[in-house]
Amino acid sequence: FRVLCFAAAAAVALPLRAAEPFLVGAEFAYRVERGDTLAAIGARFAVSPQTLAARNRLSVSKRLVAGRTLRIDNRHIVPQVLDDGILINVPQRILYLFEDGRLAAWYPVALGQPGSWQTPTGSYRVVAKERDPTWEVPLSIQQEMKRKGERIRTKVAPGPENPLGNYWLGLSLTCCGIHGTNAPRSIYRFETHGCIRLAPEDAVDLFSRVSVGARVEIIYDTVLVARDERGRLFVEAHPDVYERHGGPYEKALDFAGNRDLRSASEAPGWEE
Repeated sequence: FRVLCFAAAAAVALPLRAAEPFLVGAEFAYRVERGDTLAAIGARFAVSPQTLAARNRLSVSKRLVAGRTLRIDNRHIVPQVLDDGILINVPQRILYLFEDGRLAAWYPVALGQPGSWQTPTGSYRVVAKERDPTWEVPLSIQQEMKRKGERIRTKVAPGPENPLGNYWLGLSLTCCGIHGTNAPRSIYRFETHGCIRLAPEDAVDLFSRVSVGARVEIIYDTVLVARDERGRLFVEAHPDVYERHGGPYEKALDFAGNRDLRSASEAPGWEE
């Protein structure tokens, strides 16, 4: 039995239904385009640059050459199934959208920084939808701007300098919302002040699918377990970035001790 850490996937529509955690995604080849970096590719497909580098035997700092083919492992474990609504698992940095008990789409996201800006967990609702939002800068962020010696802004109008991007979903969680970004390479990182940040194209898609009143569940599971259609066991482990559960490796071993792993020794995995 092997416990392996991995990262996953871009947004796709999937006609899947399951009562338990299940796998989505695939392994595929990606042709490097001019200007690509490991960080930019990772933000697009929700794979850390370190994982991409290791899988392709590259240095993390190595400059990519256009035309080169990279191997990307885009499989991921969906932790729960909702009848309808949004599920976000913080350690995975993934947002899942469910419609009629089926996984309709999933997207890599950026989430709150460790320390004072953690993304809260819990059950919430979408209470507002706004296109081309104005950012009313919270006092706490204004104070941070002051500490850093930055220009203090109280309001940012719609446009390319607005960090909310073009779409905003307000939540009953008053400190945070789900929104686009003007910094797409920040996706799949813990870089926000608690909000859930989507790549611009993903924000457009999610905004078109979600209505006011939609359910939003934010969870914090560092270790996930699922079997594929062949019965092979997969374990996904992510760093405990908010330091809530202790070491994910130890938790994964605890999972292993409570499950029938006779077929697990043949399960493929991913190093992060």
